Amino acid sequence: MTRPLSIDLRERVVAAIQAGESCRSVAKRFEVAVSSVVKWSQRQRITGSVAPGKMGGHRKPILDPHRDFIIQRIEAIPHLTLHRLKDELALRGVKVSHDTIWTFMRRHGLRFKKKPFRP
Repeated sequence: MTRPLSIDLRERVVAAIQAGESCRSVAKRFEVAVSSVVKWSQRQRITGSVAPGKMGGHRKPILDPHRDFIIQRIEAIPHLTLHRLKDELALRGVKVSHDTIWTFMRRHGLRFKKKPFRP
């Protein structure tokens, strides 16, 4: 994701809008999207600032509260597939993709093999 454009540019764009110029002409002059001009002027009216909002951040893993259940199911059924585990979680009201489960398993060091190890 790209970083936000400078506050200086945003302020000049909003100042041009407040001076009476049209959004399209301001966008063309400053070489920014018309939608950006509209959003920046709306942000100025609502918050009094053209500063960008917070970007990114930490997202709490959705499966952490269900860790005990997942471990219990893997121990009970060693040949359990990710898709079946996804279905069992859905019955508990947790709708996630099998990729989310795979990421959770890798993060917590949980592994299971469908075939026994052969020396």
